[in-house]
Amino acid sequence: MARFFERIAGKVVVVSGQPSAFIVAMAIIIVWAVTGPLFRWSDTWQLVINTGTTIVTFLMVFLIQNAQNRDASAIQAKLDELIRAVGKARNEFIGIEHLSEAELVALLKALEEIAGDEKAHHLAIERLIGSR
Repeated sequence: MARFFERIAGKVVVVSGQPSAFIVAMAIIIVWAVTGPLFRWSDTWQLVINTGTTIVTFLMVFLIQNAQNRDASAIQAKLDELIRAVGKARNEFIGIEHLSEAELVALLKALEEIAGDEKAHHLAIERLIGSR
């Protein structure tokens, strides 16, 4: 079931990200709006677009989340490999995405303290940006 969902989700995400998908969606909205006077702007006429967009939105949330989860996992694996491969990098950082939010904040503060003076870092960044 998981492979089936991943296959379908991948295809839908690719198709929904194309300009033609936007054009189709826009065409549906235009047709709906143009038919308003024909249906005398009835509640049923409004319910059709509301129901359709709600269903599409509800389903797309799951598909987009699936795509983001796969992308995040792939990026994390690549970063872990870079940490493992670089000689001076600390292997202890592999897997930190599993820490709690509080643990990550504490780790970030500790790293910032090790890095030194924040003002000096900001000045260095400003010089770097200014040199472009």
